[in-house]
Amino acid sequence: MHATVRSQPAPPPVPDTLLEVRELRKHYDTKQGWFGRSGARLRAVDGVSFRIGEGETLGLVGESGCGKSTTGKMVLRLIEPTGGSIAWRGRPIESLPPVQMRPYRRELQAVFQDPYSSLNPRMRAADIVAEPLRNFESLGRRQVEERVADLFDRVGLRPDQLLKYPHEFSGGQRQRLGIARALSVRPRLIVCDEPVSALDVSVQAQVINLLIDLQQEFGLSYLFIAHDLAVVEHISHRVAVMYLGKMVEVAPKREIFAKPRHPYTEALLSAVPVPDPGVARKRIILSGDVPSPMNPPPGCRFHTRCPYAEPRCRAEEPLLRELEPDHFAACHFPRQ
Repeated sequence: MHATVRSQPAPPPVPDTLLEVRELRKHYDTKQGWFGRSGARLRAVDGVSFRIGEGETLGLVGESGCGKSTTGKMVLRLIEPTGGSIAWRGRPIESLPPVQMRPYRRELQAVFQDPYSSLNPRMRAADIVAEPLRNFESLGRRQVEERVADLFDRVGLRPDQLLKYPHEFSGGQRQRLGIARALSVRPRLIVCDEPVSALDVSVQAQVINLLIDLQQEFGLSYLFIAHDLAVVEHISHRVAVMYLGKMVEVAPKREIFAKPRHPYTEALLSAVPVPDPGVARKRIILSGDVPSPMNPPPGCRFHTRCPYAEPRCRAEEPLLRELEPDHFAACHFPRQ
C-alpha cells in the first residue's frame, strides 16, 4: 500500500462547509420476553458532530460496531435519525419528506463496502450506471450512452465491458463500476463505506488513487468510513475517531497521526504496521472488550479499557473540546 498509493493533496485553506452534523443520534428499541415487551435501548450513535468542507475528505474510523456505518446511512437519509441535525449547505435536511429530499439525493451518493451485493446482478453494467441518469435527468438515449461511456473511461473500465453483468467483473472492477454509478449524477459528496476493505491490497491502492484523482477532477467531498488507518492516512484531510457511538477525537490528518490526544486514538495508531523494519513501535494492548451499546458505562465510555483512567473518568462524561486549533478530543486527561 505505502509503495504504490499516492498521498492526498492538501484541501483548500478554508473550505466552505458542505455538510454539518450536530448531535446526531440513532437509538433502537429492543424487545425482550415472550410478549415482546420493550427492553433496553441500543444506542448505536449517541450524539456525534462533525463537518465536511468543499473538496475535503473526512476519514471516519473506529472498531467494528462503533456506529460508523450507521452515521453514514443517516447522512444519506437511508435510515432516519432519532435526534440531532444534518445541514446541507446550511439547510436542515434531517426531517425533509421524500418529495423535498429528492433534489438532495443526487448530491449525496454512496459507494458501499461489498461491490457485488450493491449491484443488481440482472442488469448490465451500462444500465447500472445509466439508471441514476434516467432517474434524475431528462436525457435522450444517445446522450445517456455518451455519458455512460465517458464514465467508464474515467474510472478505468473498457468499452467492451458495457454489456457485461456484475458477476463477469473482478472485485476491483465491480467497485469501479459502483464508483461510476455514484458519479453519474455529478454529486457533491460521496459517502464511501469501507470501499476497499473487501479488495486485495494492490487493488486497494488502485481504487484509492482513482478516488483521489476523481476528487481533484470533480471537486468532490468524501466521508470515508474505514477501519484501516493506513488507508485513511493516505486519502483523508481530517480524521474523526468514534468509540461506542461517540466521537472521541477530530483533527487534521497530520496532527492526529503525529500527536494523538485521546488514549483510544493512541492505541489504534499503535497497531498500524510500520513499513520500515528498522523502526520500532510500542504496541498498546487494550484490556477487556468493547462494552455493549445497550448498557454503556457511566462517565467516559472508554474508561473500562483506558490505561490512564482516573476516578473522574468513571463519574463524569468528557465533552468534545478544542485542545489546539481544529484539534478536538473528548478526554479529561488528554495525552501530551
